[in-house]
Amino acid sequence: MIGFEYPWCIAGALILVPLVFVVTRRTRHVFVLFLPLGAPGGVPFKPPFTCDLILRFLFALELFGAVLLLLAAGGPERRINKTVWLDRGADILFILDISPSMAGLDMGGASGGGQDERNGTGRGSRGGRNSTSRFDAARNLVREFAERRPSDAIGLAALGNDAALLVPPTVDRRVLEDRLERLRLGELGDGTALGMGLAVAARHLRDSPSPHRVAILITDGENNAGPVNPETAAALLEEAGISLWVIGVGSGGEIPIDYVDPLTRMRRTGVFDSRFDEASLRALSLAGGGTYISAPSADGLAAAFTRISGEELTVSRSGLLVRRYPLQVPLIACGLALFALTGFIRRFLLGALV
Repeated sequence: MIGFEYPWCIAGALILVPLVFVVTRRTRHVFVLFLPLGAPGGVPFKPPFTCDLILRFLFALELFGAVLLLLAAGGPERRINKTVWLDRGADILFILDISPSMAGLDMGGASGGGQDERNGTGRGSRGGRNSTSRFDAARNLVREFAERRPSDAIGLAALGNDAALLVPPTVDRRVLEDRLERLRLGELGDGTALGMGLAVAARHLRDSPSPHRVAILITDGENNAGPVNPETAAALLEEAGISLWVIGVGSGGEIPIDYVDPLTRMRRTGVFDSRFDEASLRALSLAGGGTYISAPSADGLAAAFTRISGEELTVSRSGLLVRRYPLQVPLIACGLALFALTGFIRRFLLGALV
């Protein structure tokens, strides 16, 4: 946004420029004495060309230069408004399962999900009629969750046969978006190391100065890799005062699958037997003093994110920071250059004629 520190200078320019133009037009012949050149009664002398058009052009350049200088006097500046948060929000770390089973295409149907251990665990529809993978549905909702909570620091960890912190909790949404976009199924191997994923969360959240810390595990399977027991890692989260949410995505049985292996670059399609162990995930959440949510469909997963966002509220004060970048220098330079150009033309090129 462009603004002026002294807007009254702009008002003066709008008044002065038309006034100078009108006065100049009305008085340019008042002090002019016309002397005819040539023999009496003969053909009057005529110059080889008229300077009137050139002089008008020079006057217009000078007038434009004056306008630029007046604009510079008004203190033009580019203003960038930025919202700053005066209080630290929550540190929220998503732990996303990226094992190949998360390519299961059973997240397209609605089945009224979002049920937890207190009100049942209904499973959704399965089979070829669904087209959204568990991984894509979860990744899109993580993006939307982060956009709705600008004051919170959002981080990302992933687990497969191993686990790793991909993005530490940050308010820079571009960094999070970029890593989510580059994330690939099978990037960390074929296993499901739930204990390692929770241990990574405990390690990076326990020393956070944030007044509120949250770990959200999104997975579709049981622990089958890694040296860390999942319930032991979950207990570490509870000891550190970190809120734990466990979201179980997908359904059991034969599920269509479609993904590209990041190592071989080969596309893998077919049907796999989804061994979804909901009881172990519920027990895992209880070991960490957290909550388990069943998400058998895309709608159920969206409901799970909505519930977490509603229960993990943070109150933050915000302010508006205005950054100002002055723009006087180029205007002054252009204005002076125009005056120098017209002065040079009048003095050295038209000096013998005007």
